[in-house]
Amino acid sequence: MFDMNLLQQGLSIDLQDFVPAIVDAAVTIVLFVVSFILIYLLGKYFLTRTVEAGLRQRNFDEALVSLTVSITVVFTAIVSVALAATVAGFGVILSAFAILAGALALAIGFAAQGLIANFVAGVFIIQDKPFTIGDWIEWDGNSGVVREVQLRVTKLETFDNELVTVPNDDLANAAVVNHVANETRRMSIGFGIGYDDDIKQAREAIISEGANIDGVLDDPEPSAPVTELGDSAVVLSGRIWIDPNESSYGAVRAEFIEAVKERFDAEGLDMPYNNTELSGSLEVSNVDTIEV
Repeated sequence: MFDMNLLQQGLSIDLQDFVPAIVDAAVTIVLFVVSFILIYLLGKYFLTRTVEAGLRQRNFDEALVSLTVSITVVFTAIVSVALAATVAGFGVILSAFAILAGALALAIGFAAQGLIANFVAGVFIIQDKPFTIGDWIEWDGNSGVVREVQLRVTKLETFDNELVTVPNDDLANAAVVNHVANETRRMSIGFGIGYDDDIKQAREAIISEGANIDGVLDDPEPSAPVTELGDSAVVLSGRIWIDPNESSYGAVRAEFIEAVKERFDAEGLDMPYNNTELSGSLEVSNVDTIEV
């Protein structure tokens, strides 16, 4: 016969061995969770406040402040997991996790070198501010108006209304010309006149037409010095100053050129184009008589 007493005794012994293990596991898990929550909340509260206050005191850009605070929160969470695991007695598991995380970080680092470079370049662009939203810039033979600066790429619009997305690393390593960074900008356009034309008359026409254009500043005054004696023309550099944030460079330039051309035509001033004059004689010899 099956002895129920023996079965009950066996179950009692197994439960007596199993209950402490369950209790230990439960205590360890509770200790881990409680430790993580406390460490994370305290660390997040103090670290984020300290980092944010320090960056704002130094007048860092809002985008960079927000990014740094986000990174601080992630860092706090990782450290909280490590410390909570140590408190709960997960030392072996934590060591294995650290080794695995290090290997993954190394692999991801090699695979995402370009992404990391663009990210770092974006941070420097946001902080150093070589250009801001709305600036007209040129780099590596390209140009456009900045519409958005992100941590990986910068988006620009060309004057043909095309959207250009440029990796931040390209802009960070290129010589960037910011046409509207300063309050004023000089515009220089060469106007050629014939060698027989009156330089003073041409200079007066250039200065007068430049001063009459809307958006041209009175100080500094327009000028037109002779800058070159070319093969076919005497070149005067028409120089006017504008506020690039108030006036369109392209519109003012086009109006200036057209006004000077019409003024030259009205006053009979020549605007010669390049030409080459050949002089001498041509002699033909040793040619037999040809009968048609």
